[in-house]
Amino acid sequence: MTIKDLAAQTGYSVGTISRVLNNQPNVSEKARAAILAAAAESGFQLNTNAKQLKQQHSNCVVVVVKGTSNEFFSGLVESIQARMAQTPYPLIVDYIDEDSNEVLRALQLCREKKPLGLLFLGANRQNLQADFGKIGLPCVVVTNSAADLEFPNLSSVASDDRQATREAIDALAGLGHRKFAIIGGEHRISGTAGQRYRGCLEAFQANGIAFDEELDYEAVRFSYDGGYQAAERLLARNRGFTALFAMADVMAIGAIRALTDHGLRVPEDVSVMGFDGLKIGDYTVPKLATVRQDVDALAEESIRILQENITQLRPPRHKTVPVSLELKESAKFVK
Repeated sequence: MTIKDLAAQTGYSVGTISRVLNNQPNVSEKARAAILAAAAESGFQLNTNAKQLKQQHSNCVVVVVKGTSNEFFSGLVESIQARMAQTPYPLIVDYIDEDSNEVLRALQLCREKKPLGLLFLGANRQNLQADFGKIGLPCVVVTNSAADLEFPNLSSVASDDRQATREAIDALAGLGHRKFAIIGGEHRISGTAGQRYRGCLEAFQANGIAFDEELDYEAVRFSYDGGYQAAERLLARNRGFTALFAMADVMAIGAIRALTDHGLRVPEDVSVMGFDGLKIGDYTVPKLATVRQDVDALAEESIRILQENITQLRPPRHKTVPVSLELKESAKFVK
């Protein structure tokens, strides 16, 4: 018996029967009960739904990008696009606001585009925990580790944000800095900001550096303007910091502009370090000290894992990509 037979027997459409057998919404309880009863009475095998009701998938891959002004993600998307062009999978890139729910957006795109797999550029841990179980496709989170979430179809490729940030703070401490200000994201919500914030705290503790989150930390969007506004608020508190670490290069560049507007020199008065390794950092004055992420390695590993998960149904894998610390002109020994 097929679903067409069930449709003829019950009087409901094939689409309605498909939604019932796949336990999807938008079906009345009366229709659901009647269809399930007819399926049981006729001996329809519910455990063969994947074959009986196989959806027509496109051969595309969808990338959900969290944040519309994150320049690091822009470079990462470009690298992904170049590599995906060498595969048989068309790429659909979907940008959402930094505060939007990427998992719910992915569910919508799954219904609309019927992709073979998904890449998430940036992901909120709470969103993944709450809603990712509704996604049945192979997925890879890029730039965040999902190793401890243990979803059978969710892999991840990321830098070791925690260790990288600790090394950055250690390097600034090695230059003699003892008074720090930090600009980052909402570390209690964002996985990336959370890992980088923990790395900061570990480095402060290891180096015996006092740090007050209420006074020395500003959480803003990953943008130039966010960095500028955060630096202004930090300066208004008159804490006398000599080193400023920003969790993204765009924040660091915005902060340098604010410091300059307030008559401070970088690095003579305040050393500044960013995170990401954006190309623009080589052209700022001074050149930006930064933690450089390997964009091409992140893109290559993510695509490789997703392709293998699509074609070979492999279990999830979680890859860490090395970073490099670059102490350039915006960081120097404190006087």
